[in-house]
Amino acid sequence: MNLNWQEFLGGAGARIDRGLVTDFGDPAAELTNASEATFVSPLTHLGLIEVAGPDAAAFLHHQLTSDVKHLASEMAQHSAWCSAKGRMLASFLLFHHGPDYRLQLSADLLPAIHKRLQMFVLRSRVKITDLSGTHPLIGLAGPQAEMALQSTRLPVPPTPLSAAAFAEGVVIRLDGGRFEIVVSLGAAPGLWQELQSHARPVGTPVWQWLDIQAGLPLITEDTKEQFVPQMANFEQMGAVSFHKGCYPGQEIVARTQYLGKVKRHLYRAHSASPMAAGQAIYSPLNAEQPCGMVVNAAPAPAGGHDALAVVQESFVGAGALQLAAAGGSQIDIEPVGPAFPTP
Repeated sequence: MNLNWQEFLGGAGARIDRGLVTDFGDPAAELTNASEATFVSPLTHLGLIEVAGPDAAAFLHHQLTSDVKHLASEMAQHSAWCSAKGRMLASFLLFHHGPDYRLQLSADLLPAIHKRLQMFVLRSRVKITDLSGTHPLIGLAGPQAEMALQSTRLPVPPTPLSAAAFAEGVVIRLDGGRFEIVVSLGAAPGLWQELQSHARPVGTPVWQWLDIQAGLPLITEDTKEQFVPQMANFEQMGAVSFHKGCYPGQEIVARTQYLGKVKRHLYRAHSASPMAAGQAIYSPLNAEQPCGMVVNAAPAPAGGHDALAVVQESFVGAGALQLAAAGGSQIDIEPVGPAFPTP
């Protein structure tokens, strides 16, 4: 996080721990109202990479799982980058910036992904830049979110995963009531002050909890190379194209899809104990080997923790799943419903 942005947020009441805005003074109340209130949140767990140049579209099209070449200028799309074995190295929200592209991803993965992408540029006319220090990300959600955008003279994208540019950045609609705003560092403090007159400031964990409710997984340092895209519902999110040419891991991802060999699926989980990305999940039916893994987790408004988890389907029906070790805290799980709308 840029130091100036961090100092501004701290002056606005944010409590910050290791770069994450944990809350604005009352974490319990912030969480309790997460489903009903209109709020604004600094998305300090996310970073931003720009891929610019004449060959940017072709370069990304041949690296990522999604159909980059057919991404309309006013739309965003989910995507992933896989290893040769078809395991996700990172997940992205991809959108345009004029003729160039921007990739939103987990902040803890950004340095490694930025460096690795550079290795594949070769003779492509592409420039890859870390924008995390110059373009903060802000989340806006709730029943009055559209009104808050209009009151601050920002555009309101009309449909899920549509994007609308303004002078200092871009607004992306994630779903019916959630928006992400990417804004230049110089304009961010003023925009934040305007938004907080219409929306309550809350810590990043509130936004992460809403991602879990939306069934939106985020690959992080603790879960990289753990899942093929279908395990985490990426094909349902429009993040995988099965009609484009080759990309790293494409053969395995396609074979998994057409042979129907996905044995692990995405579930929403709850535990009275804290959960964290990368934690193993066990079943008493096979105490020696984990049957799943936590993808993302956040404190739940009603207490305990909620999470998205990838679990082997054959162990789900037996129940009694346990966290971190055989005999660990109990986890209750339920299927993640139909994916949110894609364009």
